[in-house]
Amino acid sequence: MIHGSELAVFIALFLLVTVIGFLAARWRRGDLTLLSEWGLGGRRFGSVVTWFLLGGDLYTAYTFVAVPALVFAKGAIGLFALPYTIIVYPIVYVVMPKLWQAARNLGHITPADYVRDRFNSPFLALLIAITGIVATMPYIALQIFGIQVVIAQMGVNVEISLIVAFVVLALYTYVSGLRAPALIALVKDALIWITVIVAVVYIPTKLGGFGAIFHSSETAVHALKSKATDNLPSTLYLAYSTLAFGSALALFLYPHAITGTFAARSQATVRRNAAFLPAYSFMLGLIALLGYMAVAAKTHTPPASGGGTNGIVPALLEQMFAGPLAGFMFAAIAIGALVPAAVMSIAAANLFTRNVWRQYLRRGGDSPAREAAVSKVASLVVKLGALVFILTVNTSEVINFQLAGGVWILQTLPAVILALYVRWLDRWAVVAGWAVGVGLGTYWGVTNPAGLFSSTYNLNVFGWHVGSVYPGLAAFVANLVVVLAGSAVSVAVRRGMPVNGIAERDYLPAPVGG
Repeated sequence: MIHGSELAVFIALFLLVTVIGFLAARWRRGDLTLLSEWGLGGRRFGSVVTWFLLGGDLYTAYTFVAVPALVFAKGAIGLFALPYTIIVYPIVYVVMPKLWQAARNLGHITPADYVRDRFNSPFLALLIAITGIVATMPYIALQIFGIQVVIAQMGVNVEISLIVAFVVLALYTYVSGLRAPALIALVKDALIWITVIVAVVYIPTKLGGFGAIFHSSETAVHALKSKATDNLPSTLYLAYSTLAFGSALALFLYPHAITGTFAARSQATVRRNAAFLPAYSFMLGLIALLGYMAVAAKTHTPPASGGGTNGIVPALLEQMFAGPLAGFMFAAIAIGALVPAAVMSIAAANLFTRNVWRQYLRRGGDSPAREAAVSKVASLVVKLGALVFILTVNTSEVINFQLAGGVWILQTLPAVILALYVRWLDRWAVVAGWAVGVGLGTYWGVTNPAGLFSSTYNLNVFGWHVGSVYPGLAAFVANLVVVLAGSAVSVAVRRGMPVNGIAERDYLPAPVGG
């Protein structure tokens, strides 16, 4: 049954952000036939815009529905998202300003551009680009999935609605580039903050307060899932900590996170955002509480949602709020998917254009306008691929692919981050480490008894039982050993430093007036 008042509010807000998306082309005018303008907003975003853009980019619609769903289904293990989004920002504060400066000085658009120049290796850059594209595609699909569970809750045709949402997203991204999600992020974040604050204040009053919610969940969570626990058992300490730490290392390796960072105006802008983005982690903690509220409210997802427990947040909101307010909250979730989906598609398109098309398919080079045009078309193809993916592949499989993407993107850390500080890394050692990390991570993912690419793996090394760990981090440790050992051997054999295409001065700001 179609819920008319919910749908009316939803459509009105969706139309609002659509108009904003198209008008964004006129905001901070630049030549959108240049890739640096279309794909990075001219690198002119200040602290406020960057804060909203990165917040909207990293704290996605899928985060909004998946974190409380995991808490609802499995209890305390679902709270791993809180420490990992706290751990990541000190790392960002130290690392990202240096990467940003090299990108600004050398005209890099993608992380693979940096890798190409740093190691003088188009092949290694190609590996990093392909890894980024493959890891990003299912992430975009999950944003579309976030819209899907909301649309299903309102009782409208899911396939037609998703196609309409895709067309709108594709058009304003094509026209406005990164400016569109940057401007929409301001509206998205306002809607999300209002939704979260209203929900965590009002819902407990309907359920007898937080004390009653936690008391109810103490027994109810166990009834829902036999492996669910309110308190994390000692057997999961290692799994919880490695999952949180590995996720923190991987987060800013994703192309969309680096794209949002490269669009910042200055190193100071990047540092300020690393200092203030933890405010979103506070919001994430509030969002996680919705999982316990759904347990206490005995919420059930409708069969039409197709999302299983991932549809629990929309179901809870409709259960607790009147039609128009529920429509407002559903729009907040759906719009929360548009921002990251746009940035992700732009980031993946930039990787294809700069590190596949330009380097291998058009070796003679392209004009700047042609390069931007290719990236615009590629962004459409990426979004279309994600839409087809979510409409044809079982939802649980999409989530598995996204988990696999996290394992794979972590293996790019030596080439993108470690290379900023360790100048004696050898490119072939980095290639070998990448292959080992991706190979082991994939093997552990497909052979995991807990499920395809489950977030934890019961690891044994040469007969020694390590414990339940995040397979991405375990694969990264093997990757790192190969990279460091191989590079050390290379230095010893050659009796000299490996190829390094970036000088120390390229990491420094240009002199004032220079």
